[in-house]
Amino acid sequence: MQQALTQARLAAEAGEVPIGAVIVKDGAVIAAAHNRPRGLCDPTAHAEILALRAAAKALGQERLEGCDLWVSLEPCAMCAGAIAHARIARVYYAAPDPKGGAVAQGARVFDQPQCLHRPEVYSGMGEVEAADMLREFFRARR
Repeated sequence: MQQALTQARLAAEAGEVPIGAVIVKDGAVIAAAHNRPRGLCDPTAHAEILALRAAAKALGQERLEGCDLWVSLEPCAMCAGAIAHARIARVYYAAPDPKGGAVAQGARVFDQPQCLHRPEVYSGMGEVEAADMLREFFRARR
């Protein structure tokens, strides 16, 4: 989770919402990314999506079976859908997102009957640090 939080700090330094993600396979990080929707002028450039793309490219396949995703904030509906399509084995997220989260909050994408792949989900590792980083980021902008 520390590497995902490091990516989140990189996002904040770039003026992006501080969210970071890493993908691990067989104990090795194969992809790392942070939020970049503003910098890339791309509303889909969430940390998770960028990490999924990089991992798929690194492995040379669209299915990321046996991979774990570590992310600093609960994934949104778009990212949760992409996680399911990629066949990620486990999702670890630091802070819950009551406004936009779609794993334990809101849509609960993985609980829907239409979701064809359901990763194991774990939360709370690094929650305080991730939540503090987000609060500080938005406090500085208000």
